[in-house]
Amino acid sequence: MDPRTWMCLTCGWVYEEAAGAPEHGIAPGSRWDDVPLNRTCPECGARKDDFEMVEI
Repeated sequence: MDPRTWMCLTCGWVYEEAAGAPEHGIAPGSRWDDVPLNRTCPECGARKDDFEMVEI
């Protein structure tokens, strides 16, 4: 499956699976499904449920 991109619906922060977010403790290549449910948006604190898959 190709890497996907997820966006916080609250603030617009974007998570790209291919790039990960190493500065926030998520390794490159980490699938969104593998990110823990208790993980919050690093910009605004929104819940993981507040993210939506987007096409960029």
